[in-house]
Amino acid sequence: MSVVPAGISNAAAYLVKFSPTAWIKSWLLYLGIQTHVRATIDPELKPLHNVCEYLNALHIYTDEARQGIVRSVDSHHFCSHVRKDLRQCLIYDSCTPGARLIGIEYMIPKSKYLQLPPEEQKLWHSHEFEVKSGMLVLPTPESHRGHEDKWEKLETEAMSEVVGLYGKIWHTWQVDRDAEIPMGWPRLMGSLTEYEQLDIDEALKDRNARFNVDHTKKREVRRGIETPGIPENADSWWKEAKEKKLGVYST
Repeated sequence: MSVVPAGISNAAAYLVKFSPTAWIKSWLLYLGIQTHVRATIDPELKPLHNVCEYLNALHIYTDEARQGIVRSVDSHHFCSHVRKDLRQCLIYDSCTPGARLIGIEYMIPKSKYLQLPPEEQKLWHSHEFEVKSGMLVLPTPESHRGHEDKWEKLETEAMSEVVGLYGKIWHTWQVDRDAEIPMGWPRLMGSLTEYEQLDIDEALKDRNARFNVDHTKKREVRRGIETPGIPENADSWWKEAKEKKLGVYST
């Protein structure tokens, strides 16, 4: 993450808010400069000033995935780039003002993942399928309404980096079961790794309509993104279910 003087950062936020096109926002994002105006009105909330990326995808419960059972949750990621080899994301159940905080995700590059102890590696998931299937998206910001084609190019550039990242997710609130308050222990989450696990066309129907995106078109746009390959210990839950022929792998 670039270190930028507060005056420059706030000026950037001002330009982003009032520029007619705000193309500068996308490049500031990649430079790691916070690009919303919150810093100008809430300077005390400093850890939130570096949130510079919004992603949406489905998460799955890994303990159930080990049995070949798929329970997915629509997950909204608000991420900051702590340093070049670490991103951290606050996970919400929506992108509305009343959204519930349901978890956290850490993302690291493959080179960092390979340095982890083997047992630790089993807690992390890959992003190759999320990217290549079109499931993972950066919803179009207000600055690019009417210019979705340009945002898609920027999104595709971002996905070429995300495809090689590994994530570790903990959800603290099972919003699909406990609507009132978080119950029980945190749950380790993961992601889908192949089409046999879930009908993503059906699972993403509401999301696609809400954000006006088509994951099948994104799949085609991302066809040229190279995949670095997934190490043996990543996505361990799915590999266990497949080896034992459980649930979605029983036939």
